[in-house]
Amino acid sequence: MSKKLSLTAVLALSIMFGATAACAKKAEKPAPETDTYELLNLFGEVMERAKNSYVEEVDDKKLIESAINGMLVSLDPHSSYLDAQSFKYMNEQTKGKFGGLGIEVTMENGVVKVVSPIDDTPAAKAGLKAGDYITNIDGEQVVGMTLNDAVDKMRGKIGTKVKLTIRRINEKPFDVTLKRQEIKIQSVKNDIKTDDVAYVRITSFSEDTDKNVEKVVKKAQKEQKDNLKGLIIDVRNNPGGLLDQAVNVSDLFLNQGEIVSTRSRNEDDTIRYTAKEGDILNGLPIVVLINEGSASASEIVAGALQDHKRAVILGEKSFGKGSVQTVIPLDKYGAMRLTTARYYTPSGRSIQAMGIVPDVEVHPAKVEEVKNEFSFSEAEYSNALKNEMANDNKKDTKNAKENNDEWRKDYQLSRAVDLVKALGIYHSGK
Repeated sequence: MSKKLSLTAVLALSIMFGATAACAKKAEKPAPETDTYELLNLFGEVMERAKNSYVEEVDDKKLIESAINGMLVSLDPHSSYLDAQSFKYMNEQTKGKFGGLGIEVTMENGVVKVVSPIDDTPAAKAGLKAGDYITNIDGEQVVGMTLNDAVDKMRGKIGTKVKLTIRRINEKPFDVTLKRQEIKIQSVKNDIKTDDVAYVRITSFSEDTDKNVEKVVKKAQKEQKDNLKGLIIDVRNNPGGLLDQAVNVSDLFLNQGEIVSTRSRNEDDTIRYTAKEGDILNGLPIVVLINEGSASASEIVAGALQDHKRAVILGEKSFGKGSVQTVIPLDKYGAMRLTTARYYTPSGRSIQAMGIVPDVEVHPAKVEEVKNEFSFSEAEYSNALKNEMANDNKKDTKNAKENNDEWRKDYQLSRAVDLVKALGIYHSGK
């Protein structure tokens, strides 16, 4: 690539960056005039010197791509340059199938931070948690790497291993070795947790998530008929995904009103997404489970249902990623991911760096049943009156015991089930 072509390729990006910077300063005082061509000459000179004098030989492509990426990542943690391979990987991920470890990550304080592990992946099975910091990859320090560099090092041939050094709050650093796998995301999982509560686990918002959620709900309605008390939507450790899927999932349970709006620096570019008439649950209670690993699209759903008072949000404050990234293809050179707007809930709250605060705060906990071995009941008296419905009661007790499964060890989920049941009693009494 010639120097002339290199400068031409950078020019458009530099002008765009200059416009962004100017807008940020507009509210303060006019920025001094900058000679863009003079700065581009400076860039060309620095590039030429690096190419000719660096201790090792480097090519134009690497220098240009690194310069573009450096420009974008300096704006915010979510803007970046994607080379052709990274762009392909991103497209595979939104389709629900890709290779790697199964973690959504961001960059914070120079190291990689885990936004959330994805269910049933090497990262989740190894016990990685939202909020963990990855400080070393195969013994190499992350400090000094870009996020793309770190992600590239964690990817690799399926079946190969990678060692990560993890720092977790209030714990000593520890190493974990993960085997890379082909990651196939089942974005929607379901199970009837009790005879009368439907449960939907959304691990990510990828293609057809809305259709799969609708199938789960309709299946539960058909199986439980009039017995269904309500629904739990579990988006804990859900890093987000496609905006249209978050809007469509929210729309399933709303009859009208705004779902989310995206606002850029130009007010005329504001986009508002509104609900169409039709609540597939017909007003039955909903509880949405969130935690610090719930980000982006998950926060859109939680915020919309919370603002419309259509659901009770239970769990912990969410991650707080309320910015919109637009992916702009760059022909054969991959794409650029640029933050172009912020998300706002229907009431006008910005999700960015604030997150969604739950209506009912519940932290993970372990609960043990306390049994009193010396308690007595009426039935234990030898001459107690018999209950003419004893056989039916035995059947109900058996069903209750059968439903006391592994899920009850999940304290947050157990609380959500209890809350749906309580709300269901109130709803049925209307």
